Amino acid sequence: MHVIATAGHVDHGKSTLVRALTGMEPDRWAEERRRGLTIDLGFAWTRLPGGAEIAFVDVPGHERFVPNMLAGVGPVPAVLFVVAADEGWMPQSTEHLDALHALGVRHGLLAVTRSDLADPEPARAEALRRIARTSLGAVPSVVVSGATGAGLDALRAALADLAGALPAADADADLRLWVDRSFTVGGAGTVVTGTLAAGTLRTGDELVLAASGRRVRVRGLQALGESREVLTPVARAAVNLRGVDRDAVGRGDALLTPGAWLSTSTVDVVVTGGPVGDLPGHLVLHAGSAAVPVRLRPLGPDTARLALARPLPLRVADRVLLRDPGQHRVAGGATVLDVRPPALRRRGAARARAAELADLARGAVEMSRDAAERAARLHVRHRGFVPGAELRAMGLPAPGEPVAGGWQVDAERWAALVHRIGPDVERWQRGHPLEPGVPVEVVRHALDLPDTALVAPLVRAAGLTSAGGRIRTGAAPEQLPPKVARAVDAVTEDLRARPFAAPEAHRLAELGLGHRELAAAVRAGRLVKIAEGVVLLPGAEQRAAATLADLPQPFTLSEARRALGTTRRVAVPLLELLDRRGITVRLPDDTRRLR
Repeated sequence: MHVIATAGHVDHGKSTLVRALTGMEPDRWAEERRRGLTIDLGFAWTRLPGGAEIAFVDVPGHERFVPNMLAGVGPVPAVLFVVAADEGWMPQSTEHLDALHALGVRHGLLAVTRSDLADPEPARAEALRRIARTSLGAVPSVVVSGATGAGLDALRAALADLAGALPAADADADLRLWVDRSFTVGGAGTVVTGTLAAGTLRTGDELVLAASGRRVRVRGLQALGESREVLTPVARAAVNLRGVDRDAVGRGDALLTPGAWLSTSTVDVVVTGGPVGDLPGHLVLHAGSAAVPVRLRPLGPDTARLALARPLPLRVADRVLLRDPGQHRVAGGATVLDVRPPALRRRGAARARAAELADLARGAVEMSRDAAERAARLHVRHRGFVPGAELRAMGLPAPGEPVAGGWQVDAERWAALVHRIGPDVERWQRGHPLEPGVPVEVVRHALDLPDTALVAPLVRAAGLTSAGGRIRTGAAPEQLPPKVARAVDAVTEDLRARPFAAPEAHRLAELGLGHRELAAAVRAGRLVKIAEGVVLLPGAEQRAAATLADLPQPFTLSEARRALGTTRRVAVPLLELLDRRGITVRLPDDTRRLR
């Protein structure tokens, strides 16, 4: 299916032409038919020669209903521009063409209507000249009469050619269906319609409403009046939603792929159509079917920051339109450059930002791969750390390999952190000599890292060591505090006299050696932990093996205890340690022998 919007001055025959082409009535309201005036959006469809299906979005031409017109044109890739031969180019012709140019529409066809009432050539010549100066460029044209039917076959052929020249839409893209109508159907519930420009819709899909963040499920789909299980772009879609009232969704809302879009209320843009400084400070932004008041802050000659009255799901390279409702005119078009722009708090920040945006604005209309990567790098540089999923939701590619957990990190920020972490850890160790190292969470907080997953690669890059959730420099043997060192000296003297008579709990308490102090002594290599609360001197395993070698093999626990001159409290964990190290072998009858 191909979707084409009409455009042109009021009463120039847009709806009459759609009716003649499709046999359907695009004007939905009795008031529209009574007044002969399209007030809201109308929809009709037909099959062209060659089999192409065309759906028309028929828009109002009256100046008072320009917001309705923009809601219909915004998501549509091509336009049928209508000019009446007997009236020629008119004010709303200009505003509609300005809107199409601002939105960057590039595919179109001119139809000169009422050829039975006047010579169509003057109107055709002027229209082609004006259109050629816009994003549409040189377009084909057809002369028709809705009243007599003259030229309709040529128009159908031209529409088929236009449809065949349209670029293929991306069926795998993240879904963003701008809602242009919302209503209730008896027995079905809430139904919304919109132009599916990219992505795929399936019955049963779970989607998100942009305005509320509410999750909804697709109960059913229709296109061209027929039920569908799957819809691919481009298509006019009617979506029956489960789990939402009609009042909770309306024009300007959007159905989104969950987790794939960022809603933003501040965007930086490059503006086309005139100097930013000449624009009023308050405008209306049109994106898709949405119309949102914005406050404009000029940054450079053609760049600005827009503060939106409500958030919209926008991406980098989106084309939007700026309208001045006070002057009833299109003020210009804009291309989104950043949907998460940095705050401008310091003196000169706006000027520096304008220079950055000027670089991004080069090629922004097409947003080439190179321009997109520049935008991604700039965003990462400003924020330091950005999840790759967020870049994708912004419409940007990852500028490099993620550091960890999908995080993209600014190279300068990372280098500074690698340089800083070692001294920070060493300083913390000196202040906490009894600790086995800096807790990972302390490091994360001190370095202002957004995710603990970033600590490990940073530790590796700085040449530090990490174990048990603690980080150490590993540069030199641990130095014990003087008081702890003296207590360990006393234990050492005791053990030199009786190597396997580990000090009892009361002796350790008397010396002031608790769990933290003993752990520090073990890390410093002054003691060896055999079991909880049981410490011996380094080399105790080798000395025990030498002593046990003098026993008849195999030997019992009691024989080992007596030979070692110790108690069961020490002998049991010591022999188990020797078993684990492969120094002794435990036999089925619970005796042991040296390996």
